[in-house]
Amino acid sequence: MPGPSRALWLLLALRTVLGGVEVRWCVSSDPEQQKCSNMSKAFREAGIQPSLLCVQGTSPDHCIQLIAAQEADAITLDGGAIYEAGKEYGLKPVVGEVYDQEVGTSYYAVAVVKRSSQVTINTLKGVKSCHTGINRTVGWNVPVGYLVESGRLSVMGCDVLKGKTLPSWGQALLSQDFELLCRDGSRADVTKWRQCHLARVPAHAVVVRADTDGGLIFRLLNEGQRLFSHEGSSFQMFSSEAYGQKDLLFKDSTLELVPIATQTYEAWLGQEYLHAMKGLLCDPNRLPPYLRWCVLSAPEIQKCGDMAVAFGRQRLKPEIQCVSAKSPQHCMEQIQAFNRQALHHTVCWPLARCWRGGAWPSGGWPCTGRPTPSMRAGQIDTVTLSGEDVYTAGKTYGLVPAAGEHYASEDSSNSYFVVAVVRRDSSHAFTLDELRGKRSCHAGFGSPAGWDIPVGALIRRGFIRPKDCDVLTAVSEFFNASCVPVNNPKNYPSSLCALCVGDEQGRNKCVGNSQERYYGNSGAFRCLVENAGDVAFVRHTTVFDNTNGHNSEPWAAELRSEDYELLCPNGARAEVSQFAACNLAQIPPHAVMVRPDTNIFTVYGLLDKAQDLFGDDHNKNGFKMFDSSNYHGQDLLFKDATVRAVPVGEKTTYRDWLGLDYVAALEGMLSQQCSGTGRTGPPRRLPWCHSDPFTPEP
Repeated sequence: MPGPSRALWLLLALRTVLGGVEVRWCVSSDPEQQKCSNMSKAFREAGIQPSLLCVQGTSPDHCIQLIAAQEADAITLDGGAIYEAGKEYGLKPVVGEVYDQEVGTSYYAVAVVKRSSQVTINTLKGVKSCHTGINRTVGWNVPVGYLVESGRLSVMGCDVLKGKTLPSWGQALLSQDFELLCRDGSRADVTKWRQCHLARVPAHAVVVRADTDGGLIFRLLNEGQRLFSHEGSSFQMFSSEAYGQKDLLFKDSTLELVPIATQTYEAWLGQEYLHAMKGLLCDPNRLPPYLRWCVLSAPEIQKCGDMAVAFGRQRLKPEIQCVSAKSPQHCMEQIQAFNRQALHHTVCWPLARCWRGGAWPSGGWPCTGRPTPSMRAGQIDTVTLSGEDVYTAGKTYGLVPAAGEHYASEDSSNSYFVVAVVRRDSSHAFTLDELRGKRSCHAGFGSPAGWDIPVGALIRRGFIRPKDCDVLTAVSEFFNASCVPVNNPKNYPSSLCALCVGDEQGRNKCVGNSQERYYGNSGAFRCLVENAGDVAFVRHTTVFDNTNGHNSEPWAAELRSEDYELLCPNGARAEVSQFAACNLAQIPPHAVMVRPDTNIFTVYGLLDKAQDLFGDDHNKNGFKMFDSSNYHGQDLLFKDATVRAVPVGEKTTYRDWLGLDYVAALEGMLSQQCSGTGRTGPPRRLPWCHSDPFTPEP
């Protein structure tokens, strides 16, 4: 196409798209305004159409607003600004910068340390850090955002600047004296930035309104770079030296401009960068003044009220309010019902401060009086839930984990692996796929390790196929005989008690308590040890607790752990010490659940700052986050076995938090609970609730 005709075509096209005969380029400084004016003049003298008009804003953010308001048309932005422009204003990237033929339209943000140091990405707390500048992409946004998003840096109330950063630098350096910190905790040579980086950082890009044809913008700029990007040209598009600044209009390191095929900010930025930016997107002006915590009993109300007061005295943000509900599911409903009128819950704090010693003080409500109607109209923001409730909260109510509990390494009562234990027997070896017709030992009916997980896993894999939701009959027909102790044996298949032995006198056979010698995890293992069963479904610690001299009872005194093996889901067998790789599922820790629109980093930031003050049982600040002994209860707000609250990291959904094996096993069981016949015996008790949450528990 001849030059004049092509220019005319561009002019007509842009007149339609942009509503005028010029492209209004937004600049944010006087030097940039000068360069833009020179570029406009150079384009005009070269006959490039349409003409460029320079519109000056006060900042890139201001320019984004001008473009959205149709008072300007285009600007070149870095990754952080592209994110803001796309997410908040619907702008799109249409032309990208290329800096290096090897990397293309991106570069990598890396964390560099001295080779002689022992620092990893997991041990950065307390070290001295160096940054290119506040709010700079690789110097601030990516590293700080990544550390916040991954949970390695906690932030309370959006105040990122309280992560202490002390600058330090050196001279006469050699590249071989340094290494990179990798996301997985390892280190690598500085030349391995492709494999070892914090995030791939997208190149700067030209952004426009969503209704603007990006192809036309590229053709306009392409005409300009064809004439003004090489040495000797009258105007230099990719140099700012003449203006005493750097990176005006375009980065000085730009080699060329290229069209962007997928014109969305998400596609241009990439997942690594988007994850890092999530950690920084925290506007303190948008944070709620309160975090409303769901409580389920009078003792929990009292502890929550004390927590609210303790946090308030230390000026921790957001403040805690305590809201009562009838059950975990009621909590989930009220957290989800953010935009609906609250139903039957009541703001309890500071009224909870009135509860003492299992009764209200005489005289009724000495603190603030009875709840007012306005107090009954609050919503709930968060609740701590166990694994099965986390599943329901996520799947049914759309909630997400904001923080989790971490228990002591020696405490296996809360987070553990469920394993299938067998005797080491080379002559009669069988696999998990060959359990049909074998004899099984279970800790008890309804227990996670002894029943829910193993039976759910076998249902999920198609080995056990209940008819009409009758799981009990299906299990009794799958195994030759079993011992599954139970408290309510009504309509209970006799084969599920066939292996049980009762107490020393043969009484209380198959009862769901310690009177049955094969009850519980150790009892199920004893069932295997004494050759009553072929397989025992137990916690991963059970073998170690009862072998190698750890249990002095006669049946266990001479046992050796090496005489037992695990059945793996892949059909193999493994040593009992390999439980982390060979198990049916891991029972997940409890999690703090919130709505998906909640800033999870501020929730964890609050808990992290709080546990520094109140997490240690020996702290001198008066309140103990992870201890319920003062409230005549157990596991109130958090499990008492909790050592620390931990970030969720990349486990940002209920499935990620629970783990695929646990979810699969749970869904195997839940899929059979369609008529109620699949679960004989009394229903699982929910935490205490009462129609009036301010009435003491009877």
